[in-house]
Amino acid sequence: MTAELRVHPDAVALGAALAGEIRRRYEATTGLFLLGCPSGRTMRTTYRALGEWRFERMVVVAMDEYVDAPYDAHFSCARFAHQEIAGPLGVPADQVWMPDATAPEELDRRIESAGGIDLFLLASGASDGHVAFVPPGSPRDGATAVLELAESTRRDNLATFPLFRSLDDVPRRGVSVGLGTIGAARALRMVLLGAGKREAAARLLALAAFDPGWPASIVHDHPDAEIWLDREARP
Repeated sequence: MTAELRVHPDAVALGAALAGEIRRRYEATTGLFLLGCPSGRTMRTTYRALGEWRFERMVVVAMDEYVDAPYDAHFSCARFAHQEIAGPLGVPADQVWMPDATAPEELDRRIESAGGIDLFLLASGASDGHVAFVPPGSPRDGATAVLELAESTRRDNLATFPLFRSLDDVPRRGVSVGLGTIGAARALRMVLLGAGKREAAARLLALAAFDPGWPASIVHDHPDAEIWLDREARP
């Protein structure tokens, strides 16, 4: 199967449309609604658009975190999840679920016990197609685990977190959901924005099935997956 492509005029329009879909899915459920959330730049317009509503039943499932990252660090995924996603949406602090490097398997167990992730938002690395910290060559059924970050991923993170002064500043280890964790979600939405992601989008769209060499292609191995681009990212 191949993921459906949707192209939007710009990042703001895409964010508004994706926020609308999230709200519709949320309102169609009862009980906890699990939303898989990346940190970083890609989803900022979506998170801002979501801020127009309140989501007390939502659980923000963070994708990854650097090992031993201080909460107040500029690159802390935990800080991002609480301050830039959960807080503006009215999500209680105890409904932000982070992967824990000391017991990574607990996140997958917690997700399964809650009935699974309703929607996983995804972003793709520009140079290697990584999702979360999952590097090229990772298994399709991989679980949440502590990983050595690929050098290509760390180079991408120089752009994601501009306060990194050089590659030496970027942590080398992280804890991350696996492709199996992502693929088990009920729906996947992959977002690529801007001219800097055009080559990554071209690589993803050239594939018709999952390719371990390009982890973002997990969307081509899922029954409810879509690729969302703005016009600048369209090849």
